Amino acid sequence: MSVIDEFKQFAIKGNVIDLAVGVIIGGAFGKIVDSMVGDIIMPLVSQLFGGLDFSSYYLALAGQAPGLPLAEARKAGAVFAYGNFITVSLNFLILAFVIFMMVKQINRLKASEPPPPPAEPAPTPEDIALLREIRDALNRR
Repeated sequence: MSVIDEFKQFAIKGNVIDLAVGVIIGGAFGKIVDSMVGDIIMPLVSQLFGGLDFSSYYLALAGQAPGLPLAEARKAGAVFAYGNFITVSLNFLILAFVIFMMVKQINRLKASEPPPPPAEPAPTPEDIALLREIRDALNRR
C-alpha cells in the first residue's frame, strides 16, 4: 500500500473529520468567549476596581519619560509590559471559569446512564435445596 493510500484512509476516518470540525468550532467559540471576556466581563471588573486598566501598566527599560501611553513607550524603546500580562492572565482565569461552568451544565444536562438491573439471586446449590426439603418435612410432623 502506498503512502498516499494510507494517508487517504487516515484522512477519511471519522475521528480526523470530527477533530477538524472540533478545531473549527473551537476557534469560532474562542472568538465568542474572547469578546465576552473583553467586552462584557473585563469592563465590569474594571468598573469594580475604580476604572483600573491593567493593560497600560509598564516599566520603561530604555529610559523613556514616564507617563507615556504604552504604544508610544514601545516605539521609544524597550518596555516591560507587566500590565498586559496581568490582563491576559485575568482573561484566562475568567475564560477557564466560564468554560468550567459550561461543561458542568452540559454534563448535568446529559442523560445519565440508567442503573444496571438488579442481579437475579444465584441459584441455590442442590445440597442446600435438599436440606431445606428435609427441614420442611420435619416441621410438618
